[in-house]
Amino acid sequence: MPDTDARALQEAFARHLRDPDRYPPPEGLEDRRLAIYRRLFINNVAGLLGRGFPVLRRTLTEDPWLALVRDFYRDHGCRTPYFPQLGNEFVSYLTDGRPAAAGDPPFLAELAHYERVETELFYADEEPDEACDPEGDVLAGIPVFSPAARLLAYRFPVHRIGPEFRPQAPGDSPTLLLACRAPDDRIRFAELNPLGARLLWRIIEEPAAGHEQIRRVAGDFGLEPTPELTASGRELLTHYRDLGAIPGTRAAMD
Repeated sequence: MPDTDARALQEAFARHLRDPDRYPPPEGLEDRRLAIYRRLFINNVAGLLGRGFPVLRRTLTEDPWLALVRDFYRDHGCRTPYFPQLGNEFVSYLTDGRPAAAGDPPFLAELAHYERVETELFYADEEPDEACDPEGDVLAGIPVFSPAARLLAYRFPVHRIGPEFRPQAPGDSPTLLLACRAPDDRIRFAELNPLGARLLWRIIEEPAAGHEQIRRVAGDFGLEPTPELTASGRELLTHYRDLGAIPGTRAAMD
């Protein structure tokens, strides 16, 4: 019975901290002391998320940002006890768990996802592949996509959103981006055209020699795989390698 009572007390205390307007505190606790806990918990969450989503915070401005954090703190049941993973929970909440609210900008979830990618890539494990040759020929070999890189597509131009640019409708075409951790450990983003995005998609999903990937992409767009197009493809693959998205190549199977 004592264990049951202690657990019930903890649950009542937690409910009150998360939603003090709805749930009263356990009996016998001084409100002055409870107020310290309420501020401590919400301020910790707000501070952590603010550091993880600085553009979103500035774009929303302070009061809407704090209201959003309180909604998340109150309504979202996190699946991890680890603070470093709170950003992932925040993105999940905005993407799948938050009902549409008045004042929410339409790019809310996409901007949060875009910002979170930078943190994920900074800490991504990049296991060395002994079969990957960093100096390999990008046309003769099979280009390898880095585990510390992401191919991204958004309805909104998230890389340009900020306090001075708050689009209210998606762009005329999707925003295609490459995010990767460069050799100097900086996180870099590059805007892609449809052809470049398709080339990277094929490298990820359907590995093949670089010259074959260029031929396939040409077919996807109804283009002839001319020597000029192949040369442009080589330049593009080399550029992606310099960025860090393609750490090298594997030997093509005959």
